[in-house]
Parts: sequence; C-alpha cells; structure tokens
Amino acid sequence: MSNNIIFNIPTPIGFTVRESRNHWELITTAKHPLMKDLEEEIKNTLQHPDEIRQSRRDSNVYLFYRLERPKRWICAVVKRLNGEGFLITAYVTDKIKEGNQIWKK
Repeated sequence: MSNNIIFNIPTPIGFTVRESRNHWELITTAKHPLMKDLEEEIKNTLQHPDEIRQSRRDSNVYLFYRLERPKRWICAVVKRLNGEGFLITAYVTDKIKEGNQIWKK
C-alpha cells in the first residue's frame, strides 16, 4: 500500500474502498471536521454497514450507513469506478437518505 493510502477496505457488495491521507484530511478539515477522529468508525461502516443505498442521481455512488446510536448514523459516500471504490465524503446524519436500498444487514 502506498504511503498516501490510509485504508483499503473490502465491502459486503464485492469491491474495496480506498482512501488517501490527502483526501481524508480534506474531508476532515474543509468539509466535515466532526469526522476527524472517526476514521475507525468509517472503516467499520464500510466493512460492516447496517444498510447500503445506491444514489438516485449517480448509479456509481453508494451510501453506506451504520447506526452509531439511536437517531445517529455514520454515512460513508463511495464512488465505484472500474471495479474499485473511493471515499467521496463521510458525515454523521439523523436519517437515511432516499435511494435504492441494495443491501441490508
């Protein structure tokens, strides 16, 4: 694994998701600072989600959800290209977005 890749996680729907240190820092500083200390939770969400939905706008985008506590979900948004996934963003939410449910625990 390259020094810049901080994780490469298998998902239950047959592809892996990779994340670079630079992109993780962008997510956790510019977009969602609350996620800064939640790297392990994101990995867990990708590997052991409660639910996976496919975006209504882009069939190559998947939303992985894992319940952290009642009414609080961790969401990892992944784009799959050429059989490989990469993290677009990650955030905490109080509800699951619409979209086609493609996998459920």
